[in-house]
Amino acid sequence: MEDNNKTAFAEMFRQRTKKFVVDNIKFFRTLPQTEEAKIIGRQLLRSSSSVGANYRAACRARSQAEFHAKLSIVVEEADEALFWMEVLVDAGVVTELSLSTLADEASQILKIASASRKTVSKNNDVK
Repeated sequence: MEDNNKTAFAEMFRQRTKKFVVDNIKFFRTLPQTEEAKIIGRQLLRSSSSVGANYRAACRARSQAEFHAKLSIVVEEADEALFWMEVLVDAGVVTELSLSTLADEASQILKIASASRKTVSKNNDVK
């Protein structure tokens, strides 16, 4: 991918991960006011906000190793966000339908970040 395309993709993905954070905040505000919804909702907020913050940090990485490390956190936190979404549904706190768009976005972010991390590892022998 040429540098202009990489830059455009990075900016698009940075905005996308930021929107993911904002959308999760908006979703959190709709949760029932029960103790379990608050606790699990906060876990979801922490992991989803980490996705956006760590991708932003990855964009400012000083080395390929640092970029890889930050992308690894994005992968881990996107997967964790999916986990908390599943818990909310499985516990009957919310419906699967109410989370379908957020869960789909988390899955897509996870796939993109995982593929990017794999490419960085392959191209730069970063483990």
